[in-house]
Amino acid sequence: MSGHDGLPPASGHDDRTGAHPTRFDRALDELGTAIVRGDLPAGHADTVEGLVGRTGASRSVIREATRVLTALGMLSAGRRVGLRVRGREHWDVLDPLVIRWRLAGPERTTQIAELRALRRAVEPEAAAAAAKRVAAGEATGVSLRALEDAAAQMRQWAGFGAVPGADGPDSFLAVDSALHAAVLALCDNAMFARLRTVIEESLRERALVERADLPPEPHDVDLHLQVVRAISEGRAEDAARAMREIVVRTG
Repeated sequence: MSGHDGLPPASGHDDRTGAHPTRFDRALDELGTAIVRGDLPAGHADTVEGLVGRTGASRSVIREATRVLTALGMLSAGRRVGLRVRGREHWDVLDPLVIRWRLAGPERTTQIAELRALRRAVEPEAAAAAAKRVAAGEATGVSLRALEDAAAQMRQWAGFGAVPGADGPDSFLAVDSALHAAVLALCDNAMFARLRTVIEESLRERALVERADLPPEPHDVDLHLQVVRAISEGRAEDAARAMREIVVRTG
């Protein structure tokens, strides 16, 4: 992953998040989207001036955007060859920006399938590992508190279509993301934990797009609480089973 997890959301998706895109956001989003859609195909050569003309952004904005795209593996830059678009095999496909651009483009179906396959491979194992650490007395108080705090927030949704005063799907997304992140942190696997932002993008897509007009299903809420109970009681198989069902139900 490229280390751009803290960047603001791509501007093409800001009406889902409520953020206000900057000129940099808009230029980066336009160029990243153009690469993913093939409007700027692999092998395409360009210059900063050419991209200024394409986006209408300033040279300084374009230079910064191309630095990000280069770090993401989507562009290469050379003194003699200028800027060149790179093929998907070079992209940092685990970066949230690349994931969002792919979700917004012709690769949407493929990206969703890949996210779900990754989650099926990782999250049940993470839940089981977290439970084993609890059973062995290796889990820290901080990690357990983070999981319990997320569970306490999730319990507010149990038995209800919505929580009074909550701000629609964004509120549930925040709770859902916190719980999944807490499981990843508790399993104490640095590589699994590094996938937190990838899993958050999958959760975001489901909450804000696929189910944007629907409340969380009570059974889904209960499954999350089952995961927490199983981990807290050190029941690895049960934790993995409940987490696996959560992921399968997103398909």
